[in-house]
Amino acid sequence: MDLRKLKTLIDLVSESNVSELEITEAEGKVRIVKAGAQVVAAPLVAAPVAAPVAAAAVPAAASAVAAAPAVETGHSVKSPMVGTFYRSSSPGAKPFVEIGDSIKEGDTICIIEAMKILNEIEADKTGTVTKILVENGQAVEYGQPLFIIE
Repeated sequence: MDLRKLKTLIDLVSESNVSELEITEAEGKVRIVKAGAQVVAAPLVAAPVAAPVAAAAVPAAASAVAAAPAVETGHSVKSPMVGTFYRSSSPGAKPFVEIGDSIKEGDTICIIEAMKILNEIEADKTGTVTKILVENGQAVEYGQPLFIIE
């Protein structure tokens, strides 16, 4: 799908009362979901039977998210989208945060790349980073815990 067309669709969803939009074209399928103040676009894998695949994926993701808070203490910063997690702005650059760093709400703490777009993820709480739960370059799911802040 053309990036300009995708950007237009994202803008339309963010400015409208629509909370979710799914488009299927010859090049593939994309789902755009409005999650609070952010709009998240994720490519979907084409499958002959789409409904059972989507239904099977939701319970697995929900159980993984539900299990994580029981193990960790403190505030969990979760991924707002599906993508690839990066701790720094470029390879070889200093990571945004390290364990033990004090951060303020709104500080950039990582980047998640989704559909070739780099999205800066900001801290949603002031505190100290006590754990980094994801490795650099690792694929992350929507709602997956990334950091623990106390």
